[in-house]
Amino acid sequence: MGFGFNLFFVLVWAPFNFILLILWLLTRKKLWGKSILFFNISLIIIISISDGLSSKDAKILLKKEDYYGDYVIYKDAYPGYQADWQYYRYKFTIKPNDQILFYETNDYGKTKIFKGKISTIKPHSSERLVIQMDSSHHITAKNPTVYRTTQGFYLVFHSSLFKNVFFKKKIKNRNLN
Repeated sequence: MGFGFNLFFVLVWAPFNFILLILWLLTRKKLWGKSILFFNISLIIIISISDGLSSKDAKILLKKEDYYGDYVIYKDAYPGYQADWQYYRYKFTIKPNDQILFYETNDYGKTKIFKGKISTIKPHSSERLVIQMDSSHHITAKNPTVYRTTQGFYLVFHSSLFKNVFFKKKIKNRNLN
């Protein structure tokens, strides 16, 4: 729980519960006993609801296995002609054997494949993707920045030609949107 809850607990709930307990011990009236029970059950319900809602908004923690799959341009990041053009031209796959295959399709439909290896580092709670390509490409020249959301994640590569290039993992023949 956060600072606000701790403040409420120390300054409101604990003294109020203590006063009700003293009243119940002195008078032995059922009203005070029921009040203690009601306020404690209410607090438990509020904590349970709050905990359920906060875990729903938590960002996912990524492991190396989460990166395996097919990636396409995330057109919703910056929709328009440029995103559509990039969507047709660039995609990549990360295989379970830690191989990355980056595909670049030219205007004539011919695809060039750039190969490399991936690994991960864990500077904090979530693992970050590290790419080592066999041959240089302007999109994969630097490691991507990983942006985690509550639904998934997306990768942003810095390209010397296009600046930021956004990729989203493809799930079961559809994009995560």
